Amino acid sequence: MTRPIELYFWPTPNGWKASIALEEMGLPYEVTLVNIGKGEQFAPEFLAISPNNRMPAIVDPEGPGGGPVSVFESGAILMYLARKTGRFYGQSERERIAVEEWLMWQMGGVGPMAGQAHHFLKYAPVMDPPQVLPYAQDRYRGEVARLYKVLDTRLAENEYVAGDFYSIADMAIWPWASLWEGQQQTLDDKPHFARWLEAVGGRPGVKAGRALHAELRQTPQANKESHGVLFGRKG
Repeated sequence: MTRPIELYFWPTPNGWKASIALEEMGLPYEVTLVNIGKGEQFAPEFLAISPNNRMPAIVDPEGPGGGPVSVFESGAILMYLARKTGRFYGQSERERIAVEEWLMWQMGGVGPMAGQAHHFLKYAPVMDPPQVLPYAQDRYRGEVARLYKVLDTRLAENEYVAGDFYSIADMAIWPWASLWEGQQQTLDDKPHFARWLEAVGGRPGVKAGRALHAELRQTPQANKESHGVLFGRKG
């Protein structure tokens, strides 16, 4: 009997990557919640697994050679799970190259840029005192728009980001892209991106992974006490 993977999780876009992958791959898992608004990501027992104090992390009791292994960084988790199951990583070397290209594109581009857009558009304005920084807002709003236009162009010729097959690259991009409204983006000029958002978002595994402990998500306005923990200041 397969022993469940331990998922260290909080309902964030990066956390959803792991929960979606586990659901899509049909792997049994158990959840350990790590409340980042309360600073639980800095606990020594979590840092032993995820030294960069970021969500998510996993412990697979049946790792390489049959022994336990811990994995941190959402992209590394996706690649590990795809190799473990032999699913969603492409069937040929060319397909795997495409998956890795777009996975790295998400990790180096969409994630960081969309994260900064969320920070300056949603969090900073409700800090105490408010931090409304037009240059930063325009900078990251514009960079996210550019990246989504790149994605729209790619999807004009491909059903999914790596080609005609669904992969961990889609699982990595969708959680951030699904929050396009909070990033102050538009879909009007990105029809292929909009089509892909709906198609991926309609998958049962994506729905289940996205819904995991969704009740714990709070708006920046409703959880100002977390600002000092998350950003090193009161707010």
